[in-house]
Amino acid sequence: MASSTQDLEQFVRTALEKGATRDQIGKALADAGWAPEQTRSALSAYADVNFMVPVPQPRPYLSARDAFLYLVLFTTLYMSAFHLGSLVFELINRAFPDPAQLRGIVFTTTVRWSVATLLVAFPVFMLMSIKIGRDVARQPALRQSVVRRWLTYLTLFVAAVSLIIDLITLVDGVLGGEATTRFVLKVIVAGVIAIVVFGYYLWDLRQDERVP
Repeated sequence: MASSTQDLEQFVRTALEKGATRDQIGKALADAGWAPEQTRSALSAYADVNFMVPVPQPRPYLSARDAFLYLVLFTTLYMSAFHLGSLVFELINRAFPDPAQLRGIVFTTTVRWSVATLLVAFPVFMLMSIKIGRDVARQPALRQSVVRRWLTYLTLFVAAVSLIIDLITLVDGVLGGEATTRFVLKVIVAGVIAIVVFGYYLWDLRQDERVP
């Protein structure tokens, strides 16, 4: 497999050096049986710029500094999302109380902890987002950070699973006759948070495709 990849990369480089266009290279590789994903990957290794020899694109890299920044960013994101949901859940519980539950002390403690977490974690998340955004604007190659890609895909996975579980919970509640106003509102809140997180980071990943 490694040898085949090297052969493909060498072919693409040689073809570009001889003046072949990307469309011509893609067609030749498709006729030879290469998968479109393999062809795109090989071609993306070289920048689409006019120069006498193929210009390599920045490769994904691992940086301790990036690991720190992105770990703080995504950790505060998870904390903010979770405690935002927890806070809204408790407000829903108060607006639509269950007579069978005594929640006075529990409600106060949960709300206080969620508010405290949001007051600390969310500003840190915003500050890290602004800093990383400025760094990427100055150096688009920073988008190739391995840590960034892994944590972004992990976040997409967590958001997708959360949304699936949320929908399962909704269907189960409807089938079980438990679709009270409080129940439906909680499902909507969880779904909205998951959709917003998933949608934003999916959009962010797609920006990588626009980086020359």
